[in-house]
This record gives sequence, structure tokens and C-alpha cells, in this order.
Amino acid sequence: QVQLVESGGGLVQAGGSLRLSCAASGRTFSSSSMAWFRQVLGKEREFVATISGRTGLTYYADSVKGRFTISRDNAKNTVYLQMNTLKPEDTAVYYCAARRQLFSSTVQSDYNYWGQGTQVTVSS
Repeated sequence: QVQLVESGGGLVQAGGSLRLSCAASGRTFSSSSMAWFRQVLGKEREFVATISGRTGLTYYADSVKGRFTISRDNAKNTVYLQMNTLKPEDTAVYYCAARRQLFSSTVQSDYNYWGQGTQVTVSS
């Protein structure tokens, strides 16, 4: 069983930055692909970014490309999401997810474990 705990959310002005962290339990972190999704109340959860296991290949949603950076520290069992140039439309609950495979996916149902979410609010 893997547990994921997100932190780092909060309130920030448009144009500002936040860094989300997701700490994972378990001994298979380095071989797991990781991802961030986000959800606005009343809307579907959407893919934000993903990073593969071991090689660390990354992929981003078009809406965040060039502004957000996903990274991982396998020694700390932690994945990060650096969010720069934040916009009000980035406001959402951000979820960390883990997949028991090296290769990443943008599909929610491909992920086996989820965190509880952390709120990010960007004011205009």
C-alpha cells in the first residue's frame, strides 16, 4: 500500500509562484510514475503533469506548459510541482497520483494511488 500526502497549497496573487510537494510511503517509489491532476468544484478532474519512474521523463498539459515544472527526488520519495506565473484559472484542488509502472499516463484511471488533495487559490 502506498500513501501520498500533498502539501504546499495556499493563496497567491496572479503572477506568483507556489511549490507543491507530495511525499510517498513505500519502497517502490523510484519505479513508479507520478502525476499531478487538479479539479475545480463541479468539474471533471484534469491532468496537469506527469513524470516517469527512473528516467524522469516529463509531460505537461498544454494549459500549464512553460509555467509548471514537475520533478522528483527518489531519495526522499517526493514529487514536486513548481508552479510559476500562476493565473486565476489555475485555482483548483491539486491531487498527487502514483502508478505502479515506470511509464507515465495522462489518464486518471491508470493511477493506483491518490493523495487527499491540496487547495491552490490564485487571486486576480
